[in-house]
Amino acid sequence: MRILGIDPGLARVGYGVIDVEGRSAAGGGHQRLLDCGMIRTEPGRSDGDRMVEIARDLRVIVRRWRPQLAAVEKFFFYRSSTTIAVVQARGVVMMTLARFAVPVVEFPPMQIKLALAGSGHAEKDEVLAAVMRELNLEHPPRPDDAADALAVALTGWFQR
Repeated sequence: MRILGIDPGLARVGYGVIDVEGRSAAGGGHQRLLDCGMIRTEPGRSDGDRMVEIARDLRVIVRRWRPQLAAVEKFFFYRSSTTIAVVQARGVVMMTLARFAVPVVEFPPMQIKLALAGSGHAEKDEVLAAVMRELNLEHPPRPDDAADALAVALTGWFQR
């Protein structure tokens, strides 16, 4: 099964594509990294233009990898001047995935940390170590947004 993980944002959307064989983590299986990276939008452009860019770039990724499942991080609400724009960008991600009929599962940050590191309050480096272990990586995926997206993708597999 091919899973696309998404860490949504307006300025940066992390993505990670994994291929999994066998059963989920509870019953074993093999996961491997196919691709990861970041969709970056220009801060000087309007929010609408940035969202069009996110949709366009995500379409390219979906067409290239043809995921059978997408795992998307749920937005953790907090007070910030960028909260609305980030939620809108997440909506663009969800709409784009729906247009390609990719089933979506969503996870809040605490659930991702719990699935990978065994604690909903795990530190970022603990989650990164789990991503590297599960995907048998010698070096951390870069940028951080891509590593976060891979954590989301792995959670999608583990929670299946």
